[in-house]
Amino acid sequence: MSILIVDDSPDQQLLLRTILLKAGYQELVAADSASAAYDVLGLTCPSSSTPTIDLILMDCLMPVTDGVSATRHIKGLELVRDIPIIVVTAKTDLGNLQAAFSAGAMDFITKPVNSVDLLARVNSALMLKKEMDCRKARERELRRSNEELQQALREVKVLKGLVPICASCKKIRNDQGFWQQLEEYLQQHSEAEFSHGLCTPCIKKLYPGVYAD
Repeated sequence: MSILIVDDSPDQQLLLRTILLKAGYQELVAADSASAAYDVLGLTCPSSSTPTIDLILMDCLMPVTDGVSATRHIKGLELVRDIPIIVVTAKTDLGNLQAAFSAGAMDFITKPVNSVDLLARVNSALMLKKEMDCRKARERELRRSNEELQQALREVKVLKGLVPICASCKKIRNDQGFWQQLEEYLQQHSEAEFSHGLCTPCIKKLYPGVYAD
């Protein structure tokens, strides 16, 4: 699963990459600003080559756009709002943490980063993302199945109720009061198709001598 590291400090980026690589996380992408992160996520210019990001590690203190503002922006967009964000911050006072959580962050890691703490929180966040992806896939499948069922029900034609039929010629009176041939009526009210032939009693009646009594 792919992790996006957003931090304006090359040293901090290197530290996080080193810890994650040693733990076996190979799909790592780095951005040195909020705007660069938006590019990675495909928010600036969507592209088929945009990598799929499963987790964002967001530094809180960055120039121009800070991590809290960037988190709020990302969580406000349907395309990327389901990506979990862990803020990485040196400010652990209650006000800053509340601001981060209010913006949509799911967790936080304090600086200086502890490798055990980092890996535990990253693992937890990725497990949550995997479960969310599975749930969304099931929901899509259920929606698809429901749409197919609804389409099938719309295509099904069922004859119900009292159908007036002539006792002599077997024509059926339709809803407009006109008499129709039986096969014509059934074709309009069902998915049946007809091929014509003659039953044995009719052959004997119409062509006597064909069948021996």
